[in-house]
Amino acid sequence: MSEEFEVHVAWPADETAKRPPDTVYSRDSWLSAPGKPEVFGSSPPAFGGDPKGYNPEVLLILSLSQCHMLTFLALAAKNKLSVLHYEDRAIGKLGKNAEGKMQMMEVVLRPQVTVAKGTDRDAADSLHKRAHSLCFMANSVNFPVIHEPGLNER
Repeated sequence: MSEEFEVHVAWPADETAKRPPDTVYSRDSWLSAPGKPEVFGSSPPAFGGDPKGYNPEVLLILSLSQCHMLTFLALAAKNKLSVLHYEDRAIGKLGKNAEGKMQMMEVVLRPQVTVAKGTDRDAADSLHKRAHSLCFMANSVNFPVIHEPGLNER
């Protein structure tokens, strides 16, 4: 199986073009994909960006979190596990690797899942491990993706 995904990144040079060369440039951009709404992007504030924009680091963490959620929910449905709510507050840690280059060092996913009362907790927990091994995005990165799941019953 093979899939192809297309995105569009546009840098609004209009403001920057007015500045002399070798000066500060705008970190702002517009991000989109065919058939989807455009979103505002920038670099993190620590690198001169606008805090209102989605930055590459946040988008990477979102990608890992959403991929895990979608894989977990697919496995839950396949295993007839009644999921009532799913929420994740993931964190990514940027730092320097052994070569002194900046990279994402790890992402910690903290999915909080609410299941129907009486659900087999061990079965629900094991789905997180399976979801991690099957998640396309987690399989595509060269840093640890750590899971700290929580389970609630309602």
